[in-house]
Amino acid sequence: MAQDVLCEVNNCTYWDNGNKCSADAIYVVSHKGKQASSSEETDCKTFVPEA
Repeated sequence: MAQDVLCEVNNCTYWDNGNKCSADAIYVVSHKGKQASSSEETDCKTFVPEA
């Protein structure tokens, strides 16, 4: 399992210094339930807007 998850979405609650993700778990899905063939066809469902 990855030790560091990098993230550049600095308006996410889980964004931390050094572009690190501080979430306990990451949930990524493919668009419309089909098999993804590139990163552009995926979404991070862990994202929570910063308050």
